[in-house]
Amino acid sequence: MARLIPTLAGDVHVLPRDAAFAELARRLNAQVSARPVSVGLSGGSTPKAFYAWARAQSALSFETLLRTDWHVSDERCVPLRSDDSNFGHAARGLLDPLGVPALRRHPWPTEFTPAVAAEAYDDAWTRRSPRRAFDLCVLGLGDDSHIASLWPGCPLIGAPGLPRFAATEWPGRGWRLTITEAGLAQCGAIVVLVNGKSKAAALRAVCEGDLAPATHPGQVLRAWSAKVTWLADEEAAALL
Repeated sequence: MARLIPTLAGDVHVLPRDAAFAELARRLNAQVSARPVSVGLSGGSTPKAFYAWARAQSALSFETLLRTDWHVSDERCVPLRSDDSNFGHAARGLLDPLGVPALRRHPWPTEFTPAVAAEAYDDAWTRRSPRRAFDLCVLGLGDDSHIASLWPGCPLIGAPGLPRFAATEWPGRGWRLTITEAGLAQCGAIVVLVNGKSKAAALRAVCEGDLAPATHPGQVLRAWSAKVTWLADEEAAALL
């Protein structure tokens, strides 16, 4: 049975994985309107599982597929064909099989250097939507409390005057392109998928721990808790 836990970082809905996937699909379908809407997908194993589930369940409506502009909230600086590409996984796992047209796909321009790629992506957003980032931003939570590519110790965290999207070099993991706090502030809604006991300590730190976003980057979401929804399974929510 689903449970609801209010926290400093938004409401945590505790429910089985497939029920969480169904809720995410419901939200994707519900936001479609006469105008195109934008979605920032996430990387990692849980989104890949969602893509397979959505295909098997025919969970996304025809209107959702055609009227949604598909992005990813962060990306590795690799070609789309790489197995490390977040957008590549979204394309192969969801967009290609479901026939999403090319004009609705918006990968990061990873053919450029990281700084140029981030600037080009942010400029494209400014032309498209000066005051709004994703209508719905889907995130995951790392075992180390990172979200998107805002990692523990990341110099983007708390930095003033940043654009909505930026490049950052994650020590030992290479360059990343990521939504920033400025971008998260301009998202219409944020949904975070969290599964497994390995995420329990991170979820507790983000939702209930002492404020230290440089150590627990997911805590930046506390600033917009009213628009943040966590979809967590029982193992991930065990310490709340």
